[in-house]
Amino acid sequence: MQTDCSPADDAADRQYDQPNDRYVFHHDTESSALVTTTIVHALASVTDIDVSQGEFSLYDSVDPDALNRLFRSTADGSERSGGHVAFTALEHTIYVYANGDVIIYPPAESGPGVDRPHLPHAQQQ
Repeated sequence: MQTDCSPADDAADRQYDQPNDRYVFHHDTESSALVTTTIVHALASVTDIDVSQGEFSLYDSVDPDALNRLFRSTADGSERSGGHVAFTALEHTIYVYANGDVIIYPPAESGPGVDRPHLPHAQQQ
């Protein structure tokens, strides 16, 4: 299944997947940047929070050091091939995949009849 994503105006690496009501980012697993850096910047662009002003800390939601260790290369240097982690930060649900996909769902609307997926279909083709 191919989703219809359109690039956002304020972030070149951000795409809004309207049919699934989610933001799609990608962490370059080959770069020297940490996955948590990608997550913080992605969340900042979605929520309009200035992370440089200390308005948000990833530590409030998840252990960033553990997350970085989980998604870095294995001890023998090979890339991670599977797995994901999900957590909530600033009322947004964030899924991080070993392939570098970072999916952010906005806060769920409350009320009857509102059903959010348990797992995004980020890896469907």
